[in-house]
This record gives sequence, structure tokens and C-alpha cells, in this order.
Amino acid sequence: MGHLDSLTGPRDLRALDDGGLDELATEIRDLLVTTCSPRGGHLGPNLGVVELTLAIHRVFDSPHDRVVFDTGHQAYVHKMLTGRAKQFHTLRQEGGLSGYPSQAESDHDIVENSHASTALSYADGLAKAYALRGEDRHVVAVIGDGALTGGMAWEALNNIATTDGSAEHRRLVIVVNDNGRSYTPTVGGLANHLTALRTDPRYEPVLELVKRRLTGVPGVGQPVYDALHAIKKGMKDALAPQGLFEDLGLKYVGPVDGHDRPALEQALAKAKRFDGPVIVHAMTKKGFGYRAAEAHEADQFHSPGPFDVATGKEAVRGQIWTDVFADEMLRIGEERPDVVAITAAMLHPVGLDLFARRWPERTFDVGIAEQHAATSAAGLAMGGLHPVVAVYATFLNRAFDQVLMDVALHRCGVTFVLDRAGVTGDDGASHNGMWDMSVLQVVPGLRLAAPRDATRLRELLQEAVQVDDAPTVVRYPKGPPIADVAAVDKVGGADVLVREGARDVLIVAVGAMGATCVEVAERLRDQGIGTTVVDPRWVKPVDPALVELARHHRLVVSVEDNGVVGGCGSVLLQTLSEARVTTPVRLHGIPQRFLDHAKRASILEQIGLTPQALARSIVEDVTALDDGPAPTSVRDPFVDVDRAR
Repeated sequence: MGHLDSLTGPRDLRALDDGGLDELATEIRDLLVTTCSPRGGHLGPNLGVVELTLAIHRVFDSPHDRVVFDTGHQAYVHKMLTGRAKQFHTLRQEGGLSGYPSQAESDHDIVENSHASTALSYADGLAKAYALRGEDRHVVAVIGDGALTGGMAWEALNNIATTDGSAEHRRLVIVVNDNGRSYTPTVGGLANHLTALRTDPRYEPVLELVKRRLTGVPGVGQPVYDALHAIKKGMKDALAPQGLFEDLGLKYVGPVDGHDRPALEQALAKAKRFDGPVIVHAMTKKGFGYRAAEAHEADQFHSPGPFDVATGKEAVRGQIWTDVFADEMLRIGEERPDVVAITAAMLHPVGLDLFARRWPERTFDVGIAEQHAATSAAGLAMGGLHPVVAVYATFLNRAFDQVLMDVALHRCGVTFVLDRAGVTGDDGASHNGMWDMSVLQVVPGLRLAAPRDATRLRELLQEAVQVDDAPTVVRYPKGPPIADVAAVDKVGGADVLVREGARDVLIVAVGAMGATCVEVAERLRDQGIGTTVVDPRWVKPVDPALVELARHHRLVVSVEDNGVVGGCGSVLLQTLSEARVTTPVRLHGIPQRFLDHAKRASILEQIGLTPQALARSIVEDVTALDDGPAPTSVRDPFVDVDRAR
């Protein structure tokens, strides 16, 4: 790997001359592309910050000086420069390097940051702590223009820019990595202002005209052109509209070409000399240096799947859950002109790009602002529309208060669609959507659906948008949906997937665990254990039919790809207790801990959510029950439930 192979840490960078650093930048880009091509990963963001990361590590002294990335998916280059280049081939593999900063990997990683708009708050606290402790340490926060659309970033800026004297001696450098994009082009007024900050065109035509007139004139050589460049720079400094940051009281350096390493080093060194917070505005290009990424219109290879290095062509993938949602939204959009779509800087990842293409006036991308998305949706609902808010499940955590107090309290008909729910795997702890069904259980009036297959996703989405007096949620996992699992019966609002033999075990299969539980039933049948498997479809509120079914089985088992604490099983157990149902209940879900990155199948095996592990556990539970006969009643419980309806 040339220079990369010999690097032991960022201090080694200072021994390289300009030529060596340029060669190193090429090596880094080659390693980024070849590592991501067979497995995917956040390629585009890292291609865009190669020179910027080199400059930061040459000017500052990590880990003594702290570098915080927002978000952490632009930290691959940082990993390479801090002694992890030789392990980079293990990126996002089980037991290998994380796709985000990781304290367990390196002292150079202080914040395991993979949710946007948080770095400035971390950096503010760190800088204050070092100032109060009298430590001569700098904090560098690298934040993209996309992350600056998040409200938390501006809460931090409001505090960083305080003028009460507490800003003195806080050595905080904020590097704005301005590439005009988050996943896709950055939206909103801030994006427009940063575009203005990049350059003021008033002087460009004049200087270019002078340069052309002088070209070829005898006696005019490089010194003259250098002088013109200096004039151009001076005019740029004088004319660039820097008011946004300077009005906050923040010193401002830039804008500077984010791929001109010497210029970046000069700007960062200047910022380092300030005895207080300062912003360095670097203009970069996402995917820089890899033609296929630069030409990729959708997202500059933000996070591609496996692809061919030579052509940049991604491997053909089959249909995923997101595609089913995208298609059904088009159908709903045709049928319901009152339905509008909202997302938070994730138009393509959640599949709303097709809806936006068909109805741009009915689609709202609010930037990285989930809180605003939820409350704005409440306003849209109050105005007579039905908003569908689509985000990743893990990102809804940020908007919990808005779902509770702004949407549910006002009984607004808003549908939240949560992509990548449950175990997602490769991206690690922060991206597993294992919290949503627990936190949403406490929201009064909210209705929560978990489809087991593509057909149920279509059905439940259609049902959700019919609700106009309460929030509804539809959640589904990452990847391809399983083959449809047909129901053999229906009780209440629940689908019966299996009903075989004696009434030994009732398995409540939540969402995508439906097919797994059908296989569990087959294994139990081979052991002579009678099983009923039901899919509630709507898991909140608890269907009364489940209470009646539970009365007439020896054991109730709930299975969900959500945190086991406070999840669907916990609420079912509470409901059965309140109904004085004495049938034992066993809960199976995701243990309440942060999961290491690995493939979804591997994680499910580790936490016991495979057919084999579940069946073994259930057999042990049944064996431990009293040897008496299964409960009996005068009527069949399915008949009782039907009559209750």
C-alpha cells in the first residue's frame, strides 16, 4: 500500500512532502473503492474528505486534540490515518472495523457518532471542559452542510457563539464540509445561503477577461498571473457574504477549496491561532476522484451496495421492502389527493423519490430535521391533509416528543412509515431499529402495524392512511421481504398462520418474524406439540382476540424483532395479567443492549431469534409445565372470539 502501509499514526504525515501526500491521497481513494466494491459502504462521503482529513491531521495533534465527525460515515479516511489501514479490509465485517468511529478501536475516536447534527454539541462540551480544566487542547468538529439542516446543530451554534465571555479560551474549530448534499442535494434556506457563501461572481468575469487579454503578451509571465490570483483572492474575501456566521459572533475562514490540501492546511492553521470558536468553510465534492461516484446523479455513491470497480455499476438486487412501500404510495397517491409525503433528507433511501417525481408539490423533504417533520405533519393534518412521514426506524427516536405531544395529543391523522426496523446489521448499534415498538407503546391512541410480508405491507399501509383521528405507524425491516405467508383463519383482527394439534402453545408472531414462527411450529409439531401461530397485524392496541386465545393454551410465546423491554410481548403480558389470564408467557426479542455490527442473520442467531433456537426454548418450557392435560372449555376458543366480535 506504499505510504499507507508505513503509517503508524497521524504524526507520520508531517514527514511527507507534497508529492508524497498526493500519492497518499491516491492510495487512500484506491483503498476506499476496492474495499467498498464487494460489500458496499459509505463511499461517496469519504472520497470527498480525503484532502480535508489529511489537512486536519497535519495541523492538529490527535488524539491530544480531539476530532469529532458529524456524521461518522465520513470517518473512513480518519480510520486509515490513525493506524487502521492494514485492517481496513475488515470494514463492516463481523469482528472487523466498524463503519463509524468506535472507542473500542482507537483512542483517536471519542464519539461513536452515526446520527447527524450532534457533533457541535459534543464539541461544545469538550471545549468547555478543556478550558475549565486549563488544558491546552483543540477540538475540531467536522460537520456537513446536510447535518447543519438539523435543529440540534443550531442549538449548539447558539451556545458556541455566546458573547458573555465564556467563549474565551475555548479552542474550538468547526469545519463545515460543504458539498451541497446530505444523501442527496441539501434543501432549505441554509443550503441557499451556503451556495452564496461559496463565491461571489461579481469579480470573476473581469479578472478572467484581464487574464485572457494578457495571455501571450510579451513579458507577461507567471508572476503576473500569480498577482491576478492574489487580487482574486482578496476580492473574494472582501465580497463573500459571510454574514450568517459573523452575525452570530463567530470568526469565519473561507470558503476554501476542500480538495486543495495546502490551502486547507493554511486555513486550518489560521483557525488554530484564534483563541475562541472559529468556522472554516471547506467546499468539497462528494465522490471526488472516482468518476463513477461523481457521475452518479442520485447520491454520488453515498452508500452503494456491491459494485464493479471499473464501471461503477452496482450489482443487480431484487425487490426490497422499500420498493413495496414506494409502489404502494404511488397507488395511494392516485387514489387520495389529500395524501402528502414527508421525509428527513432521505427521499431515495426510504423510497419517496417516485412519489416526489409524480407529485413534487405534495412531497416535502425537510432536511435532517425529524422533529420538524413530525410537527409539520401535525400541521398538515390539521389543515385537512393526510401526511405520510417516512424515515428509518432508528431516526424516529429523535422525534418522540413531537409524536407524543404534537401529533397524538391533538389526535392528528399522521402515518409514520419506519423503514429498516428491527435488526439491520452492518451499520452497528445506532442503526438497529430496535427501539420503536417500545417507545411508541406509551403514546395514547397511537396504532402500530407490523406487516409480515409484502402483501400485508400494502394492506396495512392502506388501512393506516384511512385513520384520520390518531397517529398510525407501519414498520418493516431492511432487505428483501420473504415470500407471502398466507393465513389459514382470522380471529378478531389477527391472522392465524398455523393451527395444528392440541392447544399447547400460542405463538404471537410480530411482523417479519411471522415466517420464522411458522417454521418454529413445524419443528414443534415434529416434537408432538400442538401450536397456534397468530400474526396480530396491528400490534398496538392489543387485539382482544389474543386474550381469549391465550386463555385456552398452555403456554403463550411472543416473538418480535424489537427490544424485549417494553415491547409488544411486554404489553401483551401486562394485558393478560389485567384480564386475569393465568397462562404462562415467554417473551422473545432483542436483548436490551447495543449490538455489534454483523450480518442480520448472524445477529439473529446470536440473540436466539432463529427457528431452531426458538423451538428448543419452547420445547424446554413446555416440558417444564405441569404434566396435566391442556386446558379445555365448553366452546372452541376460536368460536368464542368470533362471537365476541
